Amino acid sequence: MPTAPTYPGVYIEEVPSQVRSIAGVATSITAFIGRTRRGPVNRPVQIQSYADFERRFGGLWRESTLSYAVQHYFMNGGADAIIVRVFNNNEDEDGDAGLTATYTLEGATGLVLAAASPGAWGDNLQIFVDHDVADTSDDTLFNLTVNEVVGGETRASEVFRNLSVSPDSPRFVTTVLEQQSGLVRVSGTVPEDRPDVNTVAAGVTDPADRTQVGGDGVAVGFDQIADPDLAGDREGIWALDHADIFNLMCIPPFTRTTDVTAETWTAALTYCRTRRAMLIVDPPSNWTSPDNVLDGTIGVDGTGSDVPARDPNASVYFPRIRMADPLQENRLETFAPCGAIAGIHARTDAQRGVWKAPAGQDATLFGVRELAYRMTDGENGRLNPLAVNALRTFPVTGNVVWGARTMRGADRLASEWKYIPVRRLALYLEESLYRGTQWVIFEPNDEPLWAQIRLNVGAFMHDLFRQGAFQGSSPRDAYFVKCDAETTTQNDIDRGIVNLHVGFAPLKPAEFLIIRISQIAGDIQT
Repeated sequence: MPTAPTYPGVYIEEVPSQVRSIAGVATSITAFIGRTRRGPVNRPVQIQSYADFERRFGGLWRESTLSYAVQHYFMNGGADAIIVRVFNNNEDEDGDAGLTATYTLEGATGLVLAAASPGAWGDNLQIFVDHDVADTSDDTLFNLTVNEVVGGETRASEVFRNLSVSPDSPRFVTTVLEQQSGLVRVSGTVPEDRPDVNTVAAGVTDPADRTQVGGDGVAVGFDQIADPDLAGDREGIWALDHADIFNLMCIPPFTRTTDVTAETWTAALTYCRTRRAMLIVDPPSNWTSPDNVLDGTIGVDGTGSDVPARDPNASVYFPRIRMADPLQENRLETFAPCGAIAGIHARTDAQRGVWKAPAGQDATLFGVRELAYRMTDGENGRLNPLAVNALRTFPVTGNVVWGARTMRGADRLASEWKYIPVRRLALYLEESLYRGTQWVIFEPNDEPLWAQIRLNVGAFMHDLFRQGAFQGSSPRDAYFVKCDAETTTQNDIDRGIVNLHVGFAPLKPAEFLIIRISQIAGDIQT
């Protein structure tokens, strides 16, 4: 507000510049949904390295295709990932269910602790208690030491001092373990009496009685990942509702021999559309050659195909990749390529920008020894018009991604979202402008507001133009931002609506290079 002068003198007012800069959002945060050895269930956890994954989710595990996909992602340039662990506690063939290990501490009533997450990993805990507390007169206090011991080696250790069994204490054991421990939680109610002393120094070999054995459950499937019934509880893919943003989604095969079903892909694709994200689709295991990809039954357009319907927010790659398996003496194993592909997306975004196709000679598949099928130019030419992106092997270059089409990119469909970089750039603009224009809500809807919108959105688009995101030699050719009385009528104003029109000229990848060569006839006299 203007200053109300009350005395003769000089008054200073700070006037806002009306400039509200729009920051571009992240472009390659990848969400992985699947089975892991350990970790929180149905809760998205963001990690920034494979070391984070090992610490939070247990690292590589033969039963977890997701663990390998995450390894391939960071190996190929990934920087940020969101992990959603799903868990199937149905009984397996032996009648064993996936359970959470629990331990009963010695004492008059017995305090029961449970592993922080389900899985057989919880069987490796050693729990010790001592009474060397700060206030020895307080018989509610105790110290707790929890070790995770695997093969005689302590992999993790936690010490909590001056815990209390009193709910009124700021060191109440339930609250402290829930907020600070990565290994254990209190199971059930806390007894009135503290647990008895049970220390290493006392020569205890079995520090706490394991009252329930942990189990890894059985293979996950549609019911744990994409069943619509999970949406209400925000589980499976819907657990990502708790994540702020993700740009790519990977669902590795349910097991090494079980592909993701078409129903799961469809549900995941529907969710990706609502979150402005891209789904990377793995080739089914029965796609062993281009003939299978083109098969009228199991192929990309087959009636029984295990790939989703054609959509601009999805892309599919063929064939699978063969890499060394550290858990099998580094022997070659065949893996779904989604993790490596997502890593190349991230690497390309960091080096060139989201408008650059994640394909070409620079899109090298790091760590890939060979491809499950070595394709020829002719076979590649049969798949590319159907929007199946090829993984190819070339001399010197090695194994590379050699396609950049969305699943809507088949020649016959003639879609404007034919190419992955065009679609991803549009999603990037939509998300950035959505987040960067929230300040407009409840502002007076008139020409001053429209001018501010044009100024701020125009500055954002011009910055992208200078980085080379659009085609055209001038801003006029590259983009437009329109917000005025033509886009927002009086009827719109009466309804509380302001309309902003933004257009851009995308850079489409050079998919084909045609070189014309002719002989010069020379100076022929006629």
